[in-house]
Amino acid sequence: MSIRALWIISHCKGEPGTVRFSKRYPTVERRAREMAGAKYVAVPEDAAVLHPLLTELALTDPEKPFVAARDDCARPQRSPALELRLEGREGGALWPLLAVTQGGLILACLPLVDAPPEPRPPLPSLASVSQALSLLAGLQAFLCGPGGKAEADLLASRLAILPAVVLQVCPLGTPLDTPQAGLPPAPSPPAAGAQKQPAWKPGGHRGRATVNVALSEHVRSMQYGSRTKQDLWDVFGTVTCKCELEGVLPNVTVTLSLPPNGSPLQDVLVHPCVTSLDSSVLTASSVDDGDGSAFSGPYKFPFSPPLEPFCLCSYTSQVPVPPILGSYQLKEEEHQLKVTVSLKLHESVKNSFEYCEAHLPFFNRGQLTNVDVRVSSGQLEVSREKGLLVWVLGQKFPRSLEVSLGGTVSFSGQAQGPVEPLCTALTAYIKLYFRVPDLTLSGCSVDQHSVQVYSSAKPRISTSRELVSSEYYIWNSTGDAPVSSGLMML
Repeated sequence: MSIRALWIISHCKGEPGTVRFSKRYPTVERRAREMAGAKYVAVPEDAAVLHPLLTELALTDPEKPFVAARDDCARPQRSPALELRLEGREGGALWPLLAVTQGGLILACLPLVDAPPEPRPPLPSLASVSQALSLLAGLQAFLCGPGGKAEADLLASRLAILPAVVLQVCPLGTPLDTPQAGLPPAPSPPAAGAQKQPAWKPGGHRGRATVNVALSEHVRSMQYGSRTKQDLWDVFGTVTCKCELEGVLPNVTVTLSLPPNGSPLQDVLVHPCVTSLDSSVLTASSVDDGDGSAFSGPYKFPFSPPLEPFCLCSYTSQVPVPPILGSYQLKEEEHQLKVTVSLKLHESVKNSFEYCEAHLPFFNRGQLTNVDVRVSSGQLEVSREKGLLVWVLGQKFPRSLEVSLGGTVSFSGQAQGPVEPLCTALTAYIKLYFRVPDLTLSGCSVDQHSVQVYSSAKPRISTSRELVSSEYYIWNSTGDAPVSSGLMML
């Protein structure tokens, strides 16, 4: 849904028209060439478009009210979608060229038809046509104002800032918005000597300046409860930023800090907007043996932010233990299953959860019927249709930091339960879901006062961090759990 070209033309009765503004998008034109193949018709220069367009709109040659190429009954009208036949090009025509007229102005654009040129698709089926008409209507209201006819001074001022408007509402040929009728848009055109608005940043922010930095660490774990199988866990983090700052290219620096005994960050990847970075930050890799000389911070990331929220960087970290250690035993006794679970929160982890749940699914056993299970803390929820026990642990572990679950479950062989080819016989698992605010296992943090912003207005800065579970499994120690060299995503 893009446009290939855009024209603003002024025309007064008895006078030749004048192209006041035109814009072409080479990237969209390349797509048009690839889709049309041998039927491709290039967008000509403005002079080669102006006269055929005025002729098609019956705004030239008033002494010739009938023009065969335009008025022949064999050629049906599809206004405002025109077939513009180009002079000097046999069989060359631009279709569908959309044109609207008001107040002495002609606004025209050529949308990209995302379909083979032959046979021509019906116009109502082309989303690019309706989107291009919406763009023209917005530009028309902006240029002509609420009265429908722009005065000369108003029109001149609007045309002066039109390049910035088009950059904002239609970056790289893709309409994103329409300008507000009768109101000057943001951003204003750059003054002489000011920074040029980059094409990748189609607009700017006007209003209260804010910077939000959110650090989120995810922990994965595969625990087996077996001497012959090694438990696995790892941590990966992301730093997400949203910066609403005035100016073309404001500068921001975010600093990540580690505790004195923290492990260096590894596998660091950064967003392309980061302007400079110490090369040693990028060299630490989790696949290499650590020699103790890796860069350990602080990690400074200077950047010029885009308008939308983005991931500033990601990383991995080595931590000595997972946050929750668990044991799961599932045994078959007299046509029922005996379940025993114990979970222990590591003392280094903050005992303040937003949520914490343990899910115990049962596969390939028919429908869950009888559940006789007790828990030492929290509450148990049963979903018989899904063959699932949900142990809601709440927001805190008890003072001992240990909880347990035990009892029996039985199934009906008459009704079909959930199926999972991997979990046959006693192969079963518990999956943990939890979130801990204001905590990271690596100790990595972003201090609000360490965020530096170089902008015209002082922003409101907010930072946050969290620890979230991701693929956190505890396998039945009496079953045949799958083992791999890395973490297994089920």
